[in-house]
Amino acid sequence: MDRKTATLLLLAGLAAPALQAACTAPSGNVRFGDFDTGVADRTLDASCQTLDGLIRDEDAWGNRAAFLRHVTEVTRAPVQAGALRPLERAKLIAAAPRSQVGAQLTVKLIAFNDFHGNIEAAGSNPGVARLATVINGLRAANPLHAVVSAGDLIGASPLVSALFHDEPTIEAMNRLAIDFNAVGNHEFDEGRAELLRMQNGGNHPTDPNSGLGLTDDLRDGQFAGAGFKFLAANVVDVASGQTLFPGVGVKDFLGNKVAFIGMTLEGTPTIVTPSGVAGLEFRDEADTVNAQIRKLRTQGIQSVVVLIHEGGVTTGGGVNGCDGVSGAIVDIVNRLDGEVDLVVSGHTHAAYNCLIANRDGVSVRVTSAGSFGRLVSDIDLTIDTRRRDVLSVAANNVPIPNNASVAEDPALMPLLANYVALSDGPRKRVIGKITATLTRTSNAAGESSLGDVIADAQLDATDDAGFGDAVVAFMNPGGIRADLPFSAPRKADGDVTYGEAFTTQPFGNSLVTMTLSGAQIHTLLEQQFTGCTVGYPAGAPAAGQPFNRILQVSEGFTYAWREKGTPCDNVDPASIRIDGAPIDPAGSYRVTVNSFLADGGDQIYVLQQGTGRLGGAQDLDALEAYFAARPVGVAPGPQNRIQVAP
Repeated sequence: MDRKTATLLLLAGLAAPALQAACTAPSGNVRFGDFDTGVADRTLDASCQTLDGLIRDEDAWGNRAAFLRHVTEVTRAPVQAGALRPLERAKLIAAAPRSQVGAQLTVKLIAFNDFHGNIEAAGSNPGVARLATVINGLRAANPLHAVVSAGDLIGASPLVSALFHDEPTIEAMNRLAIDFNAVGNHEFDEGRAELLRMQNGGNHPTDPNSGLGLTDDLRDGQFAGAGFKFLAANVVDVASGQTLFPGVGVKDFLGNKVAFIGMTLEGTPTIVTPSGVAGLEFRDEADTVNAQIRKLRTQGIQSVVVLIHEGGVTTGGGVNGCDGVSGAIVDIVNRLDGEVDLVVSGHTHAAYNCLIANRDGVSVRVTSAGSFGRLVSDIDLTIDTRRRDVLSVAANNVPIPNNASVAEDPALMPLLANYVALSDGPRKRVIGKITATLTRTSNAAGESSLGDVIADAQLDATDDAGFGDAVVAFMNPGGIRADLPFSAPRKADGDVTYGEAFTTQPFGNSLVTMTLSGAQIHTLLEQQFTGCTVGYPAGAPAAGQPFNRILQVSEGFTYAWREKGTPCDNVDPASIRIDGAPIDPAGSYRVTVNSFLADGGDQIYVLQQGTGRLGGAQDLDALEAYFAARPVGVAPGPQNRIQVAP
């Protein structure tokens, strides 16, 4: 063998024939996928590298041209080394565009929604370390992937995240390297400025419980912000006319671009503190997507995924079923442009895997992975690389149990340990006792034992002279996020810890006492029910409540309701009583609510008309004081204040 040939063999990674004796010679011809090239396969070097293995047709290729270039390049050295005849190389090059290799590309999307800062494993929630293990396993199955969230990544979070303004969750997601998060309604819980801080970084302006992450998670000693993009295509700053965050994120997979349109539900202003979204317009979801499609077409992007924090519910079928699907997501998908290939949804905390018709009558895959990281949606997009459009979508919701069957990713454990240690003292502090579990599960009238207790605590904090002079308190049921259990690990039976109370009421709302007339109280009660829009301000939802929202009421206040099918006619005015006496429509009454409701949250707009407003304690402080004043234990509320009329 001359020196030139030896050099070529080294460059090509090939070996002399004498070194190939130990290899088992392959049989048959080189195949590009299912296509027979007519060229015999052979062993090329001492590591038993074969010609078929050298070409790697089974790898992902962005298109046929890319595979053709690859075949042209990798077959050059074997020809120069004498291991492949020029005619054989020509046959391989000719076979490349005739095969189906590179005609299609499979991209994996890994999706979840409504995580709500549940970074720590607890109960049935697996925590972010187990979530990371499952996501990384799915990533390993396909190097072409994206990890996306359909909103409520933060907000209404457990203490270990919320005590630090959800910085721990953002840092955990940075370590997990997710790509995009469509904003949900709870991303706005602390207002626009705080949400922008979540994206851009910097410590909280007033709270010392900020910037306490590990060094690797900080930037210049401060909270670094999200290393992934928030998306908000339908959230527009009224003053500038620009979206609060980008509406679309694009990820390129070997030259095949996939657009992710992210947004929250149009009704966000009705379910978050109105002051937190002041100056922002939340636009129709389907109209927003369709407008974005027109822009994407001009960019040549045909593969489109919608990440939307709005959803539906089903009547059965399990986490991968779609029996009886209903809810806002159905109408939205029914109006979508045919370019939309997949909808990843959320908000309702339901799990489903559906096919719903778009405006052209074509079925679109629609997924939701429940909540709290208990599921992830494993989704495969098959893309036609010539048209760069999605050919098919396959999806499977994968459960993530909170047990040793799923290991905890060690890359997340130091972060968790840091915040668990920092929150341990406040979390374990006992603030009171209960005689039995206080549950947020409501009876037929819409009243819960825990709702009774919270409303009583808010009245107790504001009924004294000079502190509000309140005669009734109302509590929104959506603000009650968890039960208060009588028994739980790491506490004595009957004890209520600060961590449990925080999980129950995580929003940090303050109490507001105001004066309403008896007629306004009647309107307030009617505004709980679907269809009643009396007293609604301009721009409020024309259909009224999306579902009945029965406010929890304090001791001494009673009324009866019955749905009669006519809006604003569900509550008998004569049944509304305070301490047994009927209210006077023209009378004045001091009423306590939280600051969320006081601003018209949950579409209880009549509260915006309240006069003589007086601020009070935070809702959680009021609950703690209520427990402290009853050291023998607080019993479950009687659930007898709201009645369903016969």
